[in-house]
Amino acid sequence: MKTVKFICFIGLLLGGVFLITSAGAQSKPRIRPPVIISSYAVDKGPYGTMWKIYVEAEAGDAEMVKIGVMVDQPGIGRYPTDWIYLKPEYQKHFKGYLQWSLFSSRGAAREGDYVNLGVFIIDKTGHESEKVFFPFTFESGAEDQAKLPAPFDQGDIRRLGNISAELKRPGTGRID
Repeated sequence: MKTVKFICFIGLLLGGVFLITSAGAQSKPRIRPPVIISSYAVDKGPYGTMWKIYVEAEAGDAEMVKIGVMVDQPGIGRYPTDWIYLKPEYQKHFKGYLQWSLFSSRGAAREGDYVNLGVFIIDKTGHESEKVFFPFTFESGAEDQAKLPAPFDQGDIRRLGNISAELKRPGTGRID
């Protein structure tokens, strides 16, 4: 009788260990972050340009809440991330543009200077999309490239928000 109880006890113990091990081995559900489907921006233009950065994105497993914009400027470094909050109608899918006025009365950028802009999306759970990067070189002879590529040539493109970063002139430390 003791042997049967001992065998049952060992069986229960091994069964419990198996259940605990198999529960821990189950894979966690895969989280789908937001995805930037397409993007476009001109890569050069004169100082004072109203630069438009076109982005189309869709939500993953959670609704999108904001767009992060990072600006890197040689000689200055990275500016604080600029946040553009999405309206409720854009939290599942959006196609639009971000607008940045590259102008200052004191001339922060000179011919040949450039900036690098990074864009990413964050959803309600804090998951980030992949980042996309857009270089821009200040070039006075650059032509306005009015013909937009698909899907941004459809006429239904809305402004999502303004980028508020103000360029500084390298070596001055002041905001221009």
